[in-house]
Amino acid sequence: MFPAQVRANDLVGCRYRLHQRAVHPNIPPLPESLERQPRIDAARALVLNALPTKRAVGDGRRKLFTRVDVDPAGGDDEQAARTISAVRAGAHVITNARLTGQIEGVRVVADVDVLVRDGHDYLPVIISNHRVARPHETSRMEMIPVGRLGLSAPLEVPAKPRHHTVDGYRLAIAELLLRDYGKATGRGGVIGQDRTRAYIGDVERFIPPLIEALTAPIPDEPKRLKQCATCRFWELCRPRLEELDDISLVLPGGRGDVLRDEGITTVQQLIDANVGEPSAIARAWRKDISLLRRPGEITIPRADVEIDIDMEAYLDQGAYLWGAFDGQRYYSFVTWDEVGGADSAAEERNFGQFWGWLRQRKQAASSAGKTFRAYCFAAGGENYWMRSSAKRFGSVDAAEVAAFLSSDEWVDVFAYARKHLVGTDGLGLKVLAPAAGFTWEDDDVDGERSIALRRAARLGDHTARDMLLRYNEDDCRATRAVRDFLTSGAPGVPLIDQMK
Repeated sequence: MFPAQVRANDLVGCRYRLHQRAVHPNIPPLPESLERQPRIDAARALVLNALPTKRAVGDGRRKLFTRVDVDPAGGDDEQAARTISAVRAGAHVITNARLTGQIEGVRVVADVDVLVRDGHDYLPVIISNHRVARPHETSRMEMIPVGRLGLSAPLEVPAKPRHHTVDGYRLAIAELLLRDYGKATGRGGVIGQDRTRAYIGDVERFIPPLIEALTAPIPDEPKRLKQCATCRFWELCRPRLEELDDISLVLPGGRGDVLRDEGITTVQQLIDANVGEPSAIARAWRKDISLLRRPGEITIPRADVEIDIDMEAYLDQGAYLWGAFDGQRYYSFVTWDEVGGADSAAEERNFGQFWGWLRQRKQAASSAGKTFRAYCFAAGGENYWMRSSAKRFGSVDAAEVAAFLSSDEWVDVFAYARKHLVGTDGLGLKVLAPAAGFTWEDDDVDGERSIALRRAARLGDHTARDMLLRYNEDDCRATRAVRDFLTSGAPGVPLIDQMK
């Protein structure tokens, strides 16, 4: 059952929420979802203010330019009518555009932040909070500066695209609806986290997966996914999943698909099947046991001098906080200035101070004849931002950073936890640290909340700044608690063989 009208984000992730939204239209979004809106609104305001309002000096008197800002007041159909009126009038830039129509018999809506005239047709340009391209030495993309949309042709720049499904669907819906009006170009643009550039590319490749998503049947029953914890319909879906004893309660997402194909669809069937580790996890889940231990001695490298590190980045723009705990004291290296922008002096200085401090601690340990190791939990983010920051900023030796990250002095605690433990609800830090007896002072802060706090901190909110620092410190301390827990043999955690 589709809702009255479908947008691109309805087609990504859980499909059953389309059913829930149609049946329960009055259930409001969760506060966590509402916290994202100011960030989205700020991005749109920044871009729309940067768009041209008239031809610039040097464009010549004969270069015509008109901009129409569609009034967003009213419903989808009213805004769509205003958009088409601006298209028929031949406006060069149309903001707050909305297109409606049908694709494969499904009523769809395309919210197009900017429609840009290209000859007699229109190029849809959307604003995304994703990083949509990265600098690349050998790849090329077309780009138009935001301030020249509607005035300049694309330029070729050294960059490589990063695809995000929802962005592709947004452009594909706009393309197909523009075809209905005979105004499509087959191309579209995305303005990502770099709000100064609209990257232009072919839209045709997004259309087949969009059609597949639109024509796929909506499930008759819910299925637990990772995103369920932040979904407004979870309190409706959870009782139904428990009533069904659905296998996704234990193996969320696609982890249980192979077993489903074999006819194992419930937790009890999984328990009875005796298929090794999955059945053991199901038994543990049934007994409300969150962790199991694999056979063998638990090992994790230790050292005389140990530093636990946790990093906070703002979206995909840059790392603004590097925290470190040496077992006695927490150290924070933080900038509240912009990161990832054209002027990244504050970010460079902050990273340089962190790296210099870590390097000095490492050298001091070596001079004293002591072993040294630094730890983090799930090293992907720290690895990426250390490497990319060192490459961006000439003040730090990139080769030295790379050598450290590949050495045995840099330890990913999650890798050892995954080697020795099994979790009935994953093995995240928020699962393992409580098992080790650690609690966060602010246990309601997560990735999404930290983004909202960062925005407030940038505006000078000292309460938000204190909370971010406190949360980062607790993440560092939690990492150490998990290390100590593993070194002690994960006391109190039953062997997985006891559940087989």
